[in-house]
Amino acid sequence: MTTVTLGRVQQTKRNTKVQGKMEERLLNRMRREVTKEMWSHAWMKTATLTSHIGMRDETTQPRKSSVDEDGRDLVCPIILQQSVPDLDQDEDSDDDDDDEETCCSKDIIQIEHTMATPLEDVGKQVWRGALLLADFILSEKDTFRGATVLELGAGTGLTSIIMATTAKTVYCTDVGEDLLRLCHRNIFLNQHMTDPAGGEVKVKQLNWLQHSLCTDADLEFSWTEEEVADLYDNTNFIIAADVCYDNDLTDGLFRTLYRLCSSFIHSCTVFISLEKRMNFSLRHMDICCEAYNHFKHCLSQLQDIEDGRCRFKVEHVPLNFSQFLLYERIEQLELWKITASPLESEQTQSDSD
Repeated sequence: MTTVTLGRVQQTKRNTKVQGKMEERLLNRMRREVTKEMWSHAWMKTATLTSHIGMRDETTQPRKSSVDEDGRDLVCPIILQQSVPDLDQDEDSDDDDDDEETCCSKDIIQIEHTMATPLEDVGKQVWRGALLLADFILSEKDTFRGATVLELGAGTGLTSIIMATTAKTVYCTDVGEDLLRLCHRNIFLNQHMTDPAGGEVKVKQLNWLQHSLCTDADLEFSWTEEEVADLYDNTNFIIAADVCYDNDLTDGLFRTLYRLCSSFIHSCTVFISLEKRMNFSLRHMDICCEAYNHFKHCLSQLQDIEDGRCRFKVEHVPLNFSQFLLYERIEQLELWKITASPLESEQTQSDSD
């Protein structure tokens, strides 16, 4: 009798355990479905989000002279408002009139972007590193005036748009047709900012994990032979904002920088902005900045290269330049300068001696 009872008890326990597992699986499935549905709604809500960046006549700290060489007041963009067109239809007509006036102003930069994305679509967001780099460009407009500039990992195109207010040609590059189309729309929306300055922004595909540029004329955002020649012959500056968050991509970025700079026949200056992000590491069982540490390691490797082709000098740029955009310039933000100088001319001179 005891044995039978015990068997029944054991069988009951097994049945209860199996039922518990089934309920847990069902609950996890329901959670995934709910999360998926919530994410779908979140994506729909943020996909058409637009930020309007306006201009004002004073800067915030840190500041320097607010007057340029010509005696004109410097214009300083700030984020004026954000809007989601589909959710704003119930607003009063007066507000709509104000919005229309804001959008049509010549001093407004309009950027379409998202507020939250999966990791593979982070380029669709506006990151603080891009705002920091834009601040630097606005503070050093004479440095970039009339230049040919390549932006790597341009994302929404904000930094390229700012650069085109002073540079002659800006190659705004990234990967993914949907992201490049978003970038192209933002360029089109802000022609009122770039056209008066004479700057031209060309949206192109550039994959750091590939060794060559896409020149297939049948593909959108491909390069023409003339553009490839212009890139290699005339690029003065390369910029990148907040693109170092994945070690493999960071490796690809530095391989691309080396491949480009060592192919130039002239010196080139690279500016990279980034934000150090703290994450918990299972490997170290501690809070650390693994992506940032890998970035610093790549910087060190680049500077140590001695292959007779190109010399790289790495410098940390102090963040004491004027702040034009309205964001929090936190201490985790950094800006780095890399000067790439070809050694062919030096080698030729040495051989002749």
